[in-house]
Amino acid sequence: MKILFTGGGTGGHIFPIIAIVRELKRISPERKTAFFYLGPKDNFGKMLLSKEGIRVRIISSGKLRRYFTLKSLFQNIFDLFFRIPIGILESFFYIFILAPDLIFSKGGYGSIPVVIAGKILGVPIFLHESDTVPGFANRFLARFALEVFVSFPNTPGFPKKKMILVGNPIRRELLEGKSEEAMAFFGLSGEKPVVLILGGSQGAQRISDRILEILPEILKDFELIHQCGQKNFQQVKAEAEVVIDKKMAKFYHLFPFLDEEELKKAYAVSDIVVGRAGSGFIFEIAALGKPSILIPLPESAQEHQIKNAYTFAKNGATVVLEEENFTAHFFLERLKFLLSNRQGLERMSLVAKEFARPRAGQIIAEYIIEYLK
Repeated sequence: MKILFTGGGTGGHIFPIIAIVRELKRISPERKTAFFYLGPKDNFGKMLLSKEGIRVRIISSGKLRRYFTLKSLFQNIFDLFFRIPIGILESFFYIFILAPDLIFSKGGYGSIPVVIAGKILGVPIFLHESDTVPGFANRFLARFALEVFVSFPNTPGFPKKKMILVGNPIRRELLEGKSEEAMAFFGLSGEKPVVLILGGSQGAQRISDRILEILPEILKDFELIHQCGQKNFQQVKAEAEVVIDKKMAKFYHLFPFLDEEELKKAYAVSDIVVGRAGSGFIFEIAALGKPSILIPLPESAQEHQIKNAYTFAKNGATVVLEEENFTAHFFLERLKFLLSNRQGLERMSLVAKEFARPRAGQIIAEYIIEYLK
């Protein structure tokens, strides 16, 4: 059996694919299944996928920019009439030679050439949509799909007869962290509540900037694990060393990136988690029942992060702090209020778990295996 995955090339696409592949291996270890990925260049994604035994092939791909400048106009024309057609041709020949039994698309601009080529060649196609508001790629490609798996209820833009509500696949290994191991690994003092701040695979410079403004004040009351992103690490590290005195430095743990093992430990030991509002992050903290503060990325396409955050917050699972209101001291006061209210934290945890769909990857894997019998 051969399964070909495709997607836009971000962590939000890569991690769910990894979760599904692991579930396929777990459910049916005796079945000889080869996994492949076809998409745009992404060195970080290639490294992660290769570790899972997924063979990666790069194709040309383009995207449509929905903001207007003279530069974006020419970029759109070039992508639409050159890069995407080239990507379709590359995908066509690769899929023709590979002859996969099924194509599973996570969406994003990088999936368009692959799905179109797969449809021309008659390969069954399944889509997964992570967000409350589908991106252009999945809305366009849904017409070619047999089924569309969605993460949030009432997702617009797809034929209802094709939609299957499953949630966003997460790596179940992230749910298995132990706080005792985490305490030792991070060198935590155990004297204060632990706040985990995550910037995603790319980091979040504006979040880091606000944290640095009040870092000495935060560390008076809390211990901080801060993932700031590889490209921001040296700058954040240098600024933090200037503002923190030596006595407080033991309460600040800065990382450029947390790999799966490190993230598992960080989740286990944290009392509250702060981050953007990507679907993958939301479904991870929901499955863990972690109280959280979400700061949606305002530039996200169709404002999907804002909509993701408010959908999750509807019954009180999280606190949403939009970036225009994300001032350093207001954030600190919200943090103090939340962590001083034990009953409130317990309720957030309970509601988050009610929202969670930790079996999403397993359900999709079972569906794929049943379809290919």
